[in-house]
Order: sequence, then structure tokens, then C-alpha cells
Amino acid sequence: MVARRYVLIDYDLPARLVEEAVAVAPGIESPTISPLRDPEWVAVRVMSPRKGVNQVMDALYAIGARAILVSAIHNARL
Repeated sequence: MVARRYVLIDYDLPARLVEEAVAVAPGIESPTISPLRDPEWVAVRVMSPRKGVNQVMDALYAIGARAILVSAIHNARL
């Protein structure tokens, strides 16, 4: 039941904007941030409530996030 209330959000972001993006979508405990080939960009993954995810996507895009993907979670332990 818990998994149905959350989604995974993945996106690419200029590294200098991480703090702004984390303020919008902090994740459950902390975002996963991975380097990309271009050292000025990072890939970010967060678990976020399903409710309001479209507004979160819009806010992330406005900050500068690109390639924003939302995926369903089929199973989770929190």
C-alpha cells in the first residue's frame, strides 16, 4: 500500500542547481545524486508522494531540470 502513494522522479540537472531542486523535491531521506559525463550536470533520483507530482515536475523544470521521468513503485519498505 505504501508503494502506491509514492513515485520515483529521475531527472538531469546542472550541478549548481542541486540545492534549489532538493528544496522542491527532497525525497524520503535524501536524493540520490550521480555524476554525468558532463561534469557540470548530475542525475538526481528521489522518491516523492504521487499526489502533486505534476506540480513538482513543473517546478523542477522551471529550476532547470531536464529529462524528467516519473516511474511507478510496485513495492517498497519504508
